[in-house]
Amino acid sequence: MEDLSQILQQRREKAQELGSQGINLYANDFKPMHRIRDILPQEDPAGDAPLPEGVKVIAGRIMAIRSFGKAAFVQVQDETGRMQVYVKRDEIGETPYALFKKLDIGDIVGFSGTLFRTKTGEPTIQAVTIKPLTKSLRPLPEKFHGLTDVETRYRQRYVDLMVNPEVRGTFRKRVEIIRLVRDFLTNRGFLEVETPMMQAIAGGATARPFKTHHNALGMDLYLRIAPELYLKRLLVGGFERVFEINRNFRNEGLSTRHNPEFTMLEFYQAYATYEDLMDLTEEMVSWIAAEVCGTMVITYQGQEVDLSPPWQRYTLDEALIKVARLAPALLADEAKTREFALAKGIQLQPQAGHGKVKTELFELLVEEKLISPTFITAYPTEVSPLARRNEKNPEVTDRFELFITGREMANAFSELNDPGDQRQRLEKQIAERGDDEEIFPEVDEDFLRALEYGMPPAAGQGIGIDRLAMLLTDSPSIRDVILFPHLRPEKK
Repeated sequence: MEDLSQILQQRREKAQELGSQGINLYANDFKPMHRIRDILPQEDPAGDAPLPEGVKVIAGRIMAIRSFGKAAFVQVQDETGRMQVYVKRDEIGETPYALFKKLDIGDIVGFSGTLFRTKTGEPTIQAVTIKPLTKSLRPLPEKFHGLTDVETRYRQRYVDLMVNPEVRGTFRKRVEIIRLVRDFLTNRGFLEVETPMMQAIAGGATARPFKTHHNALGMDLYLRIAPELYLKRLLVGGFERVFEINRNFRNEGLSTRHNPEFTMLEFYQAYATYEDLMDLTEEMVSWIAAEVCGTMVITYQGQEVDLSPPWQRYTLDEALIKVARLAPALLADEAKTREFALAKGIQLQPQAGHGKVKTELFELLVEEKLISPTFITAYPTEVSPLARRNEKNPEVTDRFELFITGREMANAFSELNDPGDQRQRLEKQIAERGDDEEIFPEVDEDFLRALEYGMPPAAGQGIGIDRLAMLLTDSPSIRDVILFPHLRPEKK
């Protein structure tokens, strides 16, 4: 087998030869009139359904060539699919055929001709003209037994998309999921907005931000970790239903569930509670699943998941008792709960309270077991600095997190709109964070000023679009649903 360097050299020499003959290897004067999907029968393409008449003009990448001397069958792929073209010397002429013989797999070429069926019934274009449009100087990975290395697939996504149709299908589904989210919310009176990506204060969530500097203003800025505080400002301003689908940035670790930049849906509804958003989320996610997958009962990594409403609902304490099998008496005793958590290897800060300890136990013992859609409610107040306290039990908040296949999919709560309570909790959050050389602890005074004008009672929610796409495309890693995920620099 020829090695890659030999093939690269041969292709460059061939390109130079064709260029010296006056052939434009990067032409931009060919207009395809048809897409492959539109001219192929959609049902039983190898059957006997009549084929469209007239000359068809397509363009695409050559994916395979079977040559028989004076004729060849070519597999051509465009955005919509792949089909066969029959190129015969006596049909297109000797000079064009000589040019065709110098084309390579990977070249982008325009063809025109009429449709016919081969002896096996395959719809095929009988070429009458060909035109080279782009010369490929590198071989497709099939030449080397396919593109199978996972890191190479992520690093060279353009090749991954080129040769793996199932990958193209995954990203088409992702686009469809986002479109359906927009349709669902817009049809319910939500207004799509955009809020700042660069923020003077890293607020709205607890995470390490990316830091930059604006020269003209002479100030540090942070890539946003969440749009929450700006979306709430819009509630103050009078927009009662708003949403944003955009990127968040968190300067933290990478894993199958985490990428430094990721896509979030965040939406807020005035005069609603977290319970209203549970109902809305059930309706939205199950509807999107039915539209994208054709069913509400999907399979994720071999596990059947039924997304049909209604979904299971537990308080955090109920989940620890029913799923982790912890004794209610243990959870009621703060000292015993802490002792149990330490014995499980959980590292606790001295200032961590009872609620923080129970939350850590939940993350360790319960999360991965929540395969079916499950809402977890009544999160402790100390781990929910922006959520409204429950009026019957101020130790917990009116908040839920949604888990599916053991992963957090959404976080929502009835919003805190008392500026005094909000100030106290933000100050407590900053004190608990301690010294941080990268983040200057600071209360967002403008946000508190906005609350002092009065924010209507409201509920808000964030849903990880990447994780939703993972679920509905049966993808094991977040990198499988992000076109260009972050990777370490390529080794030279």
